[in-house]
Amino acid sequence: MRIAMWSGPRNLSTAMMYSFGSRTDCSVVDEPFYGAYLAMTGLDHPMRSEIIETCETDPQRVIEGLIGSNKGNLPHFYQKHMTQHMIAGIDRGWMKQVKNVFLIRHPARVIASYVKKREMPLLADLGLQEQMELYDLAVSFGQVPPVIDSVDVRKNPKRALTALCDAIGIPFDARMLSWPAGGHKDDGIWAQHWYGAVHESTGFAGTEGPLPELPDQYLPLLQQALPYYQAMASKRVIKA
Repeated sequence: MRIAMWSGPRNLSTAMMYSFGSRTDCSVVDEPFYGAYLAMTGLDHPMRSEIIETCETDPQRVIEGLIGSNKGNLPHFYQKHMTQHMIAGIDRGWMKQVKNVFLIRHPARVIASYVKKREMPLLADLGLQEQMELYDLAVSFGQVPPVIDSVDVRKNPKRALTALCDAIGIPFDARMLSWPAGGHKDDGIWAQHWYGAVHESTGFAGTEGPLPELPDQYLPLLQQALPYYQAMASKRVIKA
């Protein structure tokens, strides 16, 4: 099974990749469209030149890899995708050939985490609007895409991952609850900038506290993002 997990940044997405990567029956890939996204947009991201130099920048070749065989020809292929990478000019028809899943997080938490690494993000940097568009596209293909909220994963990882596995039609594996510290062999080159905390982890962090209070300068962005999060949250596999 090809599992395309669609997320925005700072959203437990790397930990989820490590979780699926701990299964012996699952290969993983880390943000395969990142190189193409940077090359096509010209955006200035941390490690931009290194990413473009070392990653595939032809989106069609990326797509061929995603719908082809995975490393090791394992039964399952988990693909960690950032929703904002799916810009105009990248064909989306390949999404018919994968099981699309959506990982969400309250935008107040996303913004608070994001600005520690990169100041003054735009709505497009958070990927929430794109996430809703991709969800609707998957529905138009006849799919019923599972939605999982990172707050549910951190609150009770076993319950959340069991519900997610049930929704995509694979058995839960207890190995998904932990992984070795130090990162994964399939981390993208950008891991050295973004993945510091998760590299120190050996499992999902505990329950999150109250929503962070954002500085006033980020409140307009929060108000832009909230409707998209709320619409997706209404569809999650674990109800509040």
